[in-house]
Parts: sequence; C-alpha cells; structure tokens
Amino acid sequence: MEFGVTFFIVAALVVIIWIMIEFKRMKHKIFAIFLIGAIIFAYLTFSISLGGQKADFTSVSGVIDAGEIYLSWLSGIFGKVKMITAYAIGLDWKDADNSSKAKS
Repeated sequence: MEFGVTFFIVAALVVIIWIMIEFKRMKHKIFAIFLIGAIIFAYLTFSISLGGQKADFTSVSGVIDAGEIYLSWLSGIFGKVKMITAYAIGLDWKDADNSSKAKS
C-alpha cells in the first residue's frame, strides 16, 4: 500500500515538473511565433502599400518617404477597421430578432 502511494506522489511530481518545463518552453515558442508573424505581416503589408510606388531605398530621404507612405497606408487601414467596428456596434441587433418573432 505504501509503495502505491509513494509511487503516485513521485509520478505526480514528475508530471508537474514536466508540465512546468513545457510551459516555459511554450512561452518562448509563442513569442517566437508572434515575432515571425509580425515580420511576415510587416513585409507583406509593406510590399502591398508600396506596390505602385517607385521607392528609392538608396537614399535616406527615399527610405523616409517609403516609411511615410507605409505608415499612412497602415493608419488608413486601421481607421477603416475602426469605422466598421463602430458601425457594427451601433447597429440595432435586437430589431432583427423581433422581426422573426413577430411573424410567429
């Protein structure tokens, strides 16, 4: 009987330690995945925003101009998302529910 209880306690400790180590590893993996995603997002959106522009990356002023175009494009996108979200929040969602109940 004592062997079973001792074995259960040791097994539980091993599992707890293993889970703690995996959580620590997972935290680093999640951060790495976030960084990779942020880099891919920045690259793709930068390419899209400068698609029709002739950007000159050989001079400092060209890099600054490209950065201004990108940030302007990105702020426009976030502004549109904000506008759509505000519109969706402002909708009267109960009105759609009442019309289906009125027909019954």
